Amino acid sequence: MSLVLYDTLHREKVPFVPRDEGRATIYVCGPTVQADPHVGHGRGTVLFDVLRRYLRFRGYTVTFVTNVTDIDDKIILKARREDVAPAVIATRYTRLWNRTMEALGVEAPDVQPLATGHLLEMHALIARLIEQDKAYEVDGDVFFRVRSFEGYGKLSRRQIDDMQQGDDVVDADRKEDPLDFALWKTAKPGEPAWPSPWGEGRPGWHIECSAMSVKHLGHGFDIHGGGLDLAFPHHENEIAQHEAAHGDTFARTWVHHGMVRFGEEKMSKSIGNVVSLEDAVKVWGQGALRLWYLSAQHRTPLTFETIRLKDAAAVHQRFTTFLRSARRAARDADADTTVAEPFLAAFTAAMDDDLNIPVAIATLHDLVSSGNERLAAAEAGKADARAEVAGLADALVTIGDDVLGLALVPELDAAARLEAQLAPLVGLMLEQRQAARADRDFWVADQIRDRLANAGIVVEDRPEGPRWYLAPVTVDDEPET
Repeated sequence: MSLVLYDTLHREKVPFVPRDEGRATIYVCGPTVQADPHVGHGRGTVLFDVLRRYLRFRGYTVTFVTNVTDIDDKIILKARREDVAPAVIATRYTRLWNRTMEALGVEAPDVQPLATGHLLEMHALIARLIEQDKAYEVDGDVFFRVRSFEGYGKLSRRQIDDMQQGDDVVDADRKEDPLDFALWKTAKPGEPAWPSPWGEGRPGWHIECSAMSVKHLGHGFDIHGGGLDLAFPHHENEIAQHEAAHGDTFARTWVHHGMVRFGEEKMSKSIGNVVSLEDAVKVWGQGALRLWYLSAQHRTPLTFETIRLKDAAAVHQRFTTFLRSARRAARDADADTTVAEPFLAAFTAAMDDDLNIPVAIATLHDLVSSGNERLAAAEAGKADARAEVAGLADALVTIGDDVLGLALVPELDAAARLEAQLAPLVGLMLEQRQAARADRDFWVADQIRDRLANAGIVVEDRPEGPRWYLAPVTVDDEPET
């Protein structure tokens, strides 16, 4: 089976057939950098990060582009409130966005174009539309003639005559048709502006993605991604601008994800029901937060609930616990890869079916269950069991870390470094505990064990002697809204 993706444009699953054999090109609409990223932003970035990683897992060379909108009305308004230049706001929040994405385990894009760095490309696209009489200039403003593009509405399945044409349309007195939208905005007093063939001004929002995606990926790139809230009007307008100007396909497949909801509402800064993504990563951790984002089919809404995040943390703990035990039981063993093949096949089949990640994660549970059944024999030194456990552990890392980005190995490595630092102290306490047990002073032995537990150290009593490790962090608090 080959990868199929649900294409919003055609309203069905379509085979992924890249424009260039062996290469995948992806453009995802990025942030408007005017505030802290919130938990709602994380879902799309994690989903498309997984898509990128999975395509690479399947053997493709991937070029991934996501933009930054570094000038718009909200950025200008925030700059006025703080009495700084808009570029200060854009730079501050771009840095915060990238820092938060790194903490969430999202790989940096191959290209992260800025809107203000691609004005010449936008000018060229606008000029081409004007030459074809599909756009017009009015005193420094340039508008797109929506009715000049026959396919307008094909992505959102809206009929052009049914679209809103009320009295509150922006610049209605300057437009030929209320449906027309701005490609270039003339300069206003006190706002940043750049020179153009139509005078000083700045780009409209929609034109930037049409220009930047094609600049870096070419015409007819493979996948355009974003939230369902962007399908109309943003993505609809992107298609119209490019295809009206060039007459060819803008993007081959459109992949949209459902929004994160807080109660009955979409999580949104304008509503005020946001949870800081930076705080959420600190509280829940990269792996648990990503598991929560991936716990529902990507085209459906996802509700922010503490109980679901705790469930995700428990799943992450189950995976890391097996991996820790497997490392100890199968140390230096040659991995038997055949035992993991059915799980890798099941994982691939689920992912190939429109990124059915919940089902894919279920295969990890099956893999871990199979590994746990072999652990006792592996710990007893049986060579076959040790090799099988090693093979299953390797597969868990390949799927969990390389594709899903769950940071299983980094978390264990960090714990191992801390355990190495604590080992002399914990070892001394365990010697004292063993001495107390030998003297049948069980109260002292229990006190030592309890104090270690309070410090986050789990002690397992085994026939060969006690074994200890750092317990996963449990979360009782949650980020504030």
